[in-house]
Amino acid sequence: MASSGLQLLGFFLALVGVAATVTATLMVEWKKQSQGKHRAYEGLWMACSGTDRTTCEIHESLFKLPTEVQATRAVMLLSLLLSAIAMVVSTVGMKCTHFMDRIPDSKSTTAMIGGIIFMVSGLLTIIITSWYVKMIVQTFQESHRLQSYEFGKAVFVSWAGGLLTMAGGAFLSCRRCCGSKSSESISSNMKSNYV
Repeated sequence: MASSGLQLLGFFLALVGVAATVTATLMVEWKKQSQGKHRAYEGLWMACSGTDRTTCEIHESLFKLPTEVQATRAVMLLSLLLSAIAMVVSTVGMKCTHFMDRIPDSKSTTAMIGGIIFMVSGLLTIIITSWYVKMIVQTFQESHRLQSYEFGKAVFVSWAGGLLTMAGGAFLSCRRCCGSKSSESISSNMKSNYV
């Protein structure tokens, strides 16, 4: 089983990653457009534009949104749901908590499962963000740079969140990172060989 410190590090990294993913999901700057003083930003939930004073409008109709916005919304929400499940599962399985103390093998497996769920969540975030960027770049190339969008800050926050969530999940799911089995189990196995 991984050390308690390693599990705490993994859980902390995953929490920071989830916070970044939530922030990116709510940010308005998924894509941006600048023409002189006029700036326009579009996020998953609203669009903002203006010159000196920026006004924002919430996307009212789901069916009028481009496919990339609908898909990114859905996958980001799925990623956050998986992260919430992973937080609960990981908390139960971590060495520093008192849940399942009487069954340490199951506790270790529970922490590993929580870590794997975190890794899947982070991977979903990275994949959908990369696909969203691909769609922006494709539109940019097709429009010959006239009134086209570029990707904004939320994309970078989302990538960072996905990477941190995956790294945290990797630390949480690592069962034998800090050496082999505990000395108690090794000594009990050695005694059984001499009977």
